[in-house]
Order: sequence, then structure tokens, then C-alpha cells
Amino acid sequence: MTQPPSQPPQGPYAGPPQGGFGPPPELPQAGAPQGVPYGAPPPPQSPPPPLPTVPPQSGYGHPQQPGPYAQPGPYGSPPGQPGPYAYGSAPGYGYPGQQPPQFPGAPVPPPPGGGSRNPFKGRPALMLGAAAAALLVIGGTVYAVTSGDDDKKPAAAGPDLSAPASGPAGSGDDGDGDNGGGVAGADPGDLNEGRQAGESKVLWSKDAPDAPASGADANGMWITDKVAVKAAYKEVFAFRVADGETAWGPISFPQKICAVTPQKSADDKIVVAYMNGDSQRAKCNRLQLLDLNTGAKGWSGEVADGALFDSSLSVELTITKTTLMVGRSQSGTAYDLNTGAKLFDKVKYGAACFPAAFAGGARLIVVSACGASTSTEHDEVQELDPRTGAAKWTRAIPKGWAVGRTYSVDPVVLYLTNEDKKSWNISTLKADGSFRSEVTVDESFAPVCGWAILERDLQGCQGVASDDRTLYLPTEATTGANEIVAIDLATGKQKWRAKSPADESMLPIKVEGAQLIAYVEPSYDTGGQVVSIPLTGSSHTPVKLLQNPASAADVENGFYSKAYDWVDGRFYLSSTRLSGKDELKEKLMLAYGK
Repeated sequence: MTQPPSQPPQGPYAGPPQGGFGPPPELPQAGAPQGVPYGAPPPPQSPPPPLPTVPPQSGYGHPQQPGPYAQPGPYGSPPGQPGPYAYGSAPGYGYPGQQPPQFPGAPVPPPPGGGSRNPFKGRPALMLGAAAAALLVIGGTVYAVTSGDDDKKPAAAGPDLSAPASGPAGSGDDGDGDNGGGVAGADPGDLNEGRQAGESKVLWSKDAPDAPASGADANGMWITDKVAVKAAYKEVFAFRVADGETAWGPISFPQKICAVTPQKSADDKIVVAYMNGDSQRAKCNRLQLLDLNTGAKGWSGEVADGALFDSSLSVELTITKTTLMVGRSQSGTAYDLNTGAKLFDKVKYGAACFPAAFAGGARLIVVSACGASTSTEHDEVQELDPRTGAAKWTRAIPKGWAVGRTYSVDPVVLYLTNEDKKSWNISTLKADGSFRSEVTVDESFAPVCGWAILERDLQGCQGVASDDRTLYLPTEATTGANEIVAIDLATGKQKWRAKSPADESMLPIKVEGAQLIAYVEPSYDTGGQVVSIPLTGSSHTPVKLLQNPASAADVENGFYSKAYDWVDGRFYLSSTRLSGKDELKEKLMLAYGK
């Protein structure tokens, strides 16, 4: 891919490209993204302008000495150096070989053929451009109670989803599919053959189930103190963390799984969505609550279409405390996670503002597209009360800028893009939604983010972590080792850097106490590493926790795209996309430990 014209990044409140720093100018507003056909690369589109509902405050950020890329960011300070593509095509997405337009600052999607190296090295990195961000508004849902009856039509808006699904708890039989599975047993020998002293071992591994020749998604990976659970194509698998033996199920669904809650609840519950058929007109409108530890099923629900252009072809699921938020194209509906009882609808409000995407976890965040195709087109960000839906605060995003990702919801850290300016920005908000800071580090950052073609997928990034005071971002590895940069959320400035102990990229996983846990990717002949980085003191040198065996490096390095986690001293790695190629014996999941 070629880089776009050399143009420095600018932020939402920036003046003209060559203008000076200072208070944000008066800005109009912006609106609802336009969709594109699935599978086709999105055409360039112009993102949104700001609303007067929450007027921009002057004095956001502090003018800096302009560096080679320095121009005012969204809130007045110069953002960092650009990273790469806004939207791109990988095998199975878009037209083969076609290179869509790109601009600086797009988080890195998963490597197309597997492998630990970033295939786009030498180009700026970070993903989801304004055009991709403006592709789809994700929002609400209307449900009908179901009990395994796939032929029922959606009922009128607003019924509770309190009916339990058919099939005995934990039986793995949902009344509409086989209780079969396609995963091989533990594989303790081959992957550890020739393991060297000091290396960790593959505690267990699982082969991927059969998938269609066109490939299949394998979204989600949830680890409890008892089980590791993985969704893949039409099934959900559960393995005991200690030995990899089947814990329950697998649970089979009549059609492919199309969405999952990325989080699990505090009591280890998730929700899975699956298609209502296999035709091109099929919708992602069937839901099932699952208990991760037992496989027991709770309520099931059917998503009904809403108003004109508000469809359930694609839905988005997220959990905040005991609230499930289901988003579709232009609205959202919240339900009690345990009972399925409807809590509230999040629908159009204000100056034609349509909910476009949701992010959950410690807080419930919604991004809305406002004033579509008007002079006041723009995005807005709100925090919602997860039980009532009341907006705790509203933050208007200035003209031309679109919210692409939430790197964190507590605190709120937003990744924004401006396609017209070929620019990106990372901004942090305070607890009341007011501006806190924006990243001013002159760097190409490279978290790994999934493809966001039909939705914004606010929480689709790995390789980024935060706590209440610091954001941790990986740099792009252009030659040799990359670094993790710790950024002060109060100022947007660099606190410290830690260099990868290998020539492969080091990616943040999570903060544990006074340590940042990170994953160092494998090479073709060397296993990956799990390391800890001290957050305090003068030294931030990575300390090795696990050195994965070289004997399994080709498997560890060979995922088309992957999810990873570190829980209770074990490292879990799983595929998030199955190739469907019969000649490849794909792995679904591996667990490493000492």
C-alpha cells in the first residue's frame, strides 16, 4: 500500500493545515454515516462536524512547538505522527488484491496470512479510518421471546426476554442443533517435542472445527478460573483450564455465530448472536445467554427490525455490569443480562442523532451520528446509565472528525479520524465528559484492530491497555524491535518507553497491579514471550514471565488472526478467523504455562 499524500495529522479543533495553534474556531455539525455493500472496499467519505449542544471550549490542550508532523489536534494540541490505513482489504474482505485509499493513523488489522510480523512494516500504523467509521451506524433492537422455535416471527416492540431456552442446563443441546463438536483432543506431545530448558510448554491445544471453504469467524475468547471458552463458526466450546479436557458441550447452533459479547459479566455470563438463516438476506437476529462455567442456557431472544433503514443484518453486543446492550444500525435496546427484561431503548434524539455504536465494560458509552448529509453533520459521544439509559453527559465531536475506536471506556479514550485531512487523533475525556488531554507523542502507533466494514466496532482493538492515569500503546516495528510507550492521560505526553526484548513486536495485554503484562510475538523459529514491565521506578525493562517453546513457533506464528490473554499464570492464544482450507490443520486454541 502506498501512503497518502504527505500531510500532517490534525485534530477536530484544528485550524487550517498551515494555521497556528490557539482556541478552536466556531464549527458546524455532522452526521450519520452512509453504508457500503458488504465485501466491497468502502469508498472515501467525509466524516462529521460538531454540534452546538455541547459547545467546544476554548483553550483545550496547550500549544506545542511544532515538530515535523505537528499540527493542532482535535482539541488544540498537536497530535502524534501518523500511522497507516483507514480501511484495507485482507483475504476474504473486499476485492482480492485491491488496495483501497488510506490515510495516517489507522490501527493495524490482523496480518492477512498469519505470522508475527506486521505485513505493513515501513508504513504508518493504527486502524479504522473515518470512511470506515462512517460506514455504518450500529444500534438498537426489538425482541420477541423464543424457546428454540426458529420459525417464530418477531413480536411487537418491547417484550421481555425472560423465557429460558429449551434444553436442560449445561446439556449442550439447545433444541435446534447437534451436540457435536469438531475439535480434536489435547495435543501434549508434538508441540513440545524438543522443548529447551527454560521454555514454557504447551499445556494443551485444540484443533479448529470444520469451516466452509470461504472461511468463518471464531470471535470471542473468555477465561474463568475453571474454563476457557471459545466460539467458532456454529459452535461454542469449553475446555477445563487445568488440562484442556472438555468442560461442557460443545453447544451447536443451527446457523453461524455472527456476534458475541466481548466481555463476560462478573458472574461469568456471555451472550451469543447467530444468524436466522443462510441466505444472503439472513439476519444476525437470534440471541442466547450462556453460563461460561456450566454451559447452562438462560433466556433466548429474537431481534426484530426497527424503523426504516434500522436493520438487524448486523448487531453489536456489549455488557456493562448486569446490562446487555444490543445495537443495530440506528438504535439500541438494553436488557437485564440475567432475565432478558427490557430496560430501555436508545433511539434517535436531538438534531437527528442516531446511535451508531456502543462500547461497554466499566461504563456504557454510545457514539451517535448526527445531522447526516447536512451542514451540521457530526458525531456525539455520551455515557449512559446502564440501568435507565439516561445520558450522564454529551460530548460533541468537531466537524470532520469521526470516532473510530474506544481504546478505553474508563477512562474514556477515543481514537478519532479525519479523512479530509488524512489525520488521526487520540483524545481522553474526564469523568464528566469534558476534555482531558490528547496524545502529543510524535510516533507511529500500532495496536492491532479488527476489520470494521459493516460497523465501527468500538472495542475491536488488541495491543492497547490503560489504567486511570496512563495509556499504553505499541509503536510500529519498522526495523527490529518496537516499543511500548506509556502516555500520561493528564497531559498527553510520554512518561516512559520500554523496548521489546526481541526483534518482534511487543503488544500490551493488561495492567496487573504495578505491572504491565505484554505479549512479544513469535518469529518463524522462536516462540513468543509473555513479559511484565514495571510501571513505577526508573527502570521499565521487560521481565520474562514465559518463553514459549520454539517447537511450537510455527503454530503460534501461523494464525490468520488471533486473540490472546494472560490469566492466572497461563497464556491463552486462539484463532479469530478460520480459513476453511481442508489442506490446513488449523489450531483453534492453545494454552501455555510452566
